[in-house]
Amino acid sequence: MNSPLDEIVLAEPRGFCAGVDRAIEIVERALTKFGAPIYVRHEIVHNTYVVNDLKAKGAIFIEDLADVPPGATLVFSAHGVSQAVRKEAAARGFSVFDATCPLVTKVHVEVAKLHKEGFDFIMIGHKGHPEVEGTMGQLTDGIYLVEDVADVALVQVAQADKLAVVTQTTLSVDDAAEILRAVKLRFPKVREPKQQDICYATQNRQDAVKVLAPTVDILIVVGSPTSSNSNRLRELAQRLGTEAHMVDMPDDLRPEWFEGKQRVGLTAGASAPDILVQQVIERLRALGAVSVRTLAGVEETVHFPLPMGLGDKAMGLLPGAKP
Repeated sequence: MNSPLDEIVLAEPRGFCAGVDRAIEIVERALTKFGAPIYVRHEIVHNTYVVNDLKAKGAIFIEDLADVPPGATLVFSAHGVSQAVRKEAAARGFSVFDATCPLVTKVHVEVAKLHKEGFDFIMIGHKGHPEVEGTMGQLTDGIYLVEDVADVALVQVAQADKLAVVTQTTLSVDDAAEILRAVKLRFPKVREPKQQDICYATQNRQDAVKVLAPTVDILIVVGSPTSSNSNRLRELAQRLGTEAHMVDMPDDLRPEWFEGKQRVGLTAGASAPDILVQQVIERLRALGAVSVRTLAGVEETVHFPLPMGLGDKAMGLLPGAKP
């Protein structure tokens, strides 16, 4: 006889990180201060619910700056942009607010600094991801992308003596470490970041899944298909031998997943709002879950200030932007 679904165990931490909180607040404050429409280059964060909510409030998401009318207010997404996009935005005279996560900006600053010192770069990341395009776009050449260990063996660099490595901030911690080992083996003189580029929130959410997954029969990750850090949580649980599924919305849950399952784990990617977690909990209760408890975990207290002109004076506007 099948065990009835009984308990929901919540990972801690889960959901929004400080960079996502900041990015969404930048768009919302810009809408309040300047009125709709506010243009946003790329999805502000990779979450369908968040993007649709901001669209309803008057945000217009674009990929091509040619789609933004002259004099408009433009927000760069949390993933960051290339130098070419920055220059084009300045040339077109937009009022620009930069919602790039400060931890991504840290990588950009490191690339610029070491490039001036004559370094080339290997970037560990996923081809086509906007964060990777933004970081690689800090330079016109001398930066090489590797997605896996196999790529490390094939990459052809112009100079091996002055080579530095940077990573996408939302990678699997374990995968990135494996690829970095391969990079160091092939290029023994490679320079590593002083602190790993993978962000604190990505690390914390993966660590929480490592604790949670072995204790449950199935793990649900709340996150959109485009969310890198959400996908990594699902993959991590599966690697640990736990059945795992990612859902964008509560309606994505399938009752057959829970047949014969007693305890379900629940987490959310760094771009997934808590309202979706609560809706998933209600759906699981409708499927028979009785109790909900939260695992002990790291308490996150990180806060990033807003750009000047939107409530905080700790960070300046981009050149050409209006206060």
